[in-house]
Amino acid sequence: MKPYKIPESVLVVIYTAELDVLLIERADKPGFWQSVTGSKDLPDEPLETTAIREVWEETGIRIGMELVPGTHLRDWHLSNVYEIYPVWRHRYAPGITKNTEHVFGLLVSDGTEITLNPREHLHYLWLPYREAADRCFSPSNAEAILQLPRYAMR
Repeated sequence: MKPYKIPESVLVVIYTAELDVLLIERADKPGFWQSVTGSKDLPDEPLETTAIREVWEETGIRIGMELVPGTHLRDWHLSNVYEIYPVWRHRYAPGITKNTEHVFGLLVSDGTEITLNPREHLHYLWLPYREAADRCFSPSNAEAILQLPRYAMR
């Protein structure tokens, strides 16, 4: 049996200097578009470590290499507490209904290669940030994307 998910996660808004945002479509819920997101593997895992791992697993982008320096990943010091969607509650320990999500931004170059994990995501697309926010199924993800002009590293 898989261990229960930890109800603390990261949301990583991946964007270009032009404020185009990467969205990925969930394999388990086609039509649900989102930014990179994922839970901590261990309760004491640093959030930055979680963000680096999730970006790599979901997009193939390696943070800390020449093309995407570690300084391009920024903790926005925003967090959201939200109700876990009932369809995904079975992944958490009994009685866990809320998750705390910590928001990061990651600046990448135009043309950054994306390699999806087909078990997790079906497609990706780049959209101007307002259009990306409109496409997200998650209200907290949409709100984070709308904050991009305020937090973007230029």
